[in-house]
Amino acid sequence: MIHISILVPLGHFSVSNIESSLQILKEVNSYSLEKHHSPLFEIELIGNGDQIPQREDQFMVAPDKHYNQVQHTDLILIPSLHGDIRKMLELNQELVPWIIKHYDKGASVASLCLGAFLLAKTGLLKGKQCTTHWKHASTFKSMFPDIDLRDEKIITEENRIFTSGGAFSYLNLLLYLIERYAGRDMALNIAKSYAIEMNRNSQSAFMIFEGQKSHKDEKIKMAQNFIENGFREKISVDQLATLTSISRRSFERRFKKNTGNTVVEYIQRMKIEAAKRDFESSDKTINEVISDVGYIDSKAFRTVFKRITGLTPMEYRNKFNKLAVEEEMD
Repeated sequence: MIHISILVPLGHFSVSNIESSLQILKEVNSYSLEKHHSPLFEIELIGNGDQIPQREDQFMVAPDKHYNQVQHTDLILIPSLHGDIRKMLELNQELVPWIIKHYDKGASVASLCLGAFLLAKTGLLKGKQCTTHWKHASTFKSMFPDIDLRDEKIITEENRIFTSGGAFSYLNLLLYLIERYAGRDMALNIAKSYAIEMNRNSQSAFMIFEGQKSHKDEKIKMAQNFIENGFREKISVDQLATLTSISRRSFERRFKKNTGNTVVEYIQRMKIEAAKRDFESSDKTINEVISDVGYIDSKAFRTVFKRITGLTPMEYRNKFNKLAVEEEMD
């Protein structure tokens, strides 16, 4: 039987991650019993306390065991952390060596959404790919620069370490793990029972580009504001360097360091974000949107749009435009 430890951290964490994981994994056991097989998983809530309060004492989560009582486990699930991430990491520092110990003994480790921060704290992700909620990508990169963050992905896997993207992406990771441990047919049954879309591999379509302005370089912020107000027009690196009174070479280096994007990438993302808003809320044609955001080459726009969102313009509009969705429902 495969032993699964669902961590119950101290502080504010995702109760829904824990409850849903427990429910879905128990459902795997129920399906197995229906087929006259033994249960596949032994599932335990593991924590550092008898009862851990959540949401101002509205909920109490009672772990099955203290983490020091666990002799062996095959899979550790780390739920998403909420609130002040740094305080949460400090509060749960005792879990770090425990996770490392069991990984070294052969356990796999999976983080759900912002649980990636606690996983990263162990050092096990150093030099490896991972994902987390795209809204916290900038913070993650600044705290853990030696980790290869792929914030566009729904799931990553490397050397028995799994991570999931934002919010309900963790359901896709659970399906992935179920398929790995219990087979494709079992994963399909669970997907159908819980209406979870199988094989979703990107959260790019849900990402909102917010400009990455948490840095303190005021001249780069000046350039960002200039781009945001004039991205529909042609803007050059030389123009921005002159605006900020910085040499071109120094400007490009500082812009990349502070925003995580080259100037060209930043302008492209501003244009694509504006196009996404149009596709979501207007009845403009695709060519009208392309023109309105400042693209002349339709093919170039479509290539960049697909690379950033993972969808074609038509697919994106059909997925997120209210009128398109209503027409499909009629």
